[in-house]
Parts: sequence; structure tokens; C-alpha cells
Amino acid sequence: GRITAEEAKKSSYLNIVGMVGSIDNDFCGTDMTIGTDSALHRIMEIVDAITTTAQSHQRTFVLEVMGRHCGYLALITALACGADWVFIPESPPEDDWEDHLCRRLTE
Repeated sequence: GRITAEEAKKSSYLNIVGMVGSIDNDFCGTDMTIGTDSALHRIMEIVDAITTTAQSHQRTFVLEVMGRHCGYLALITALACGADWVFIPESPPEDDWEDHLCRRLTE
């Protein structure tokens, strides 16, 4: 009710496009949302930085990434850096995951 018919007619050529900005990459109909690629890039920088420390100290590191209810960042990061283990909300761990993880670490 705030835009008059005359104003609407003058601006009838105006097209508005909405773009989703989310690191979760969970928006239907898009290949990748704005923010996802830069988030992945930053995560990989951090992984590169802590890998050297983990190797020199012979330690295992646990890395938690953002993603709300979407495991895209965690999954792609795990694939990119060769992680041994990844938890994502889309595929909850089995009941005995703690025992399985301890066995893998022992091996």
C-alpha cells in the first residue's frame, strides 16, 4: 500500500534477484551457496597449519567446523584433507562408535 500505481508503473522494469549467503550449502536448487567456497578455503588453511604441529608432536587433532544441521563443510573437508574420521548430522554414528574409534586409534 505504500507504492502508488504510478510509481509501480515507472519501475515495472525493475528486476530483483535474491542470493543466498550461507556457508552451509544447504539451499535447494544451487550448486554452491555464497560463502561455502570461502569457508572451505579457510578451513583448509587451518588444517594445513595444524597438520605440521600434529605430525611433529605425533598427536591426533580433532577439528570442529561450522555447519549447523548440514555436514557439507565437514564432509568435504574430511575428503580434501584425508581425515580418518568424520561426524555429520546427515549420518549419525552407530551406537558403538566410541569403541570402533578407539580400536582405529590403537591400530
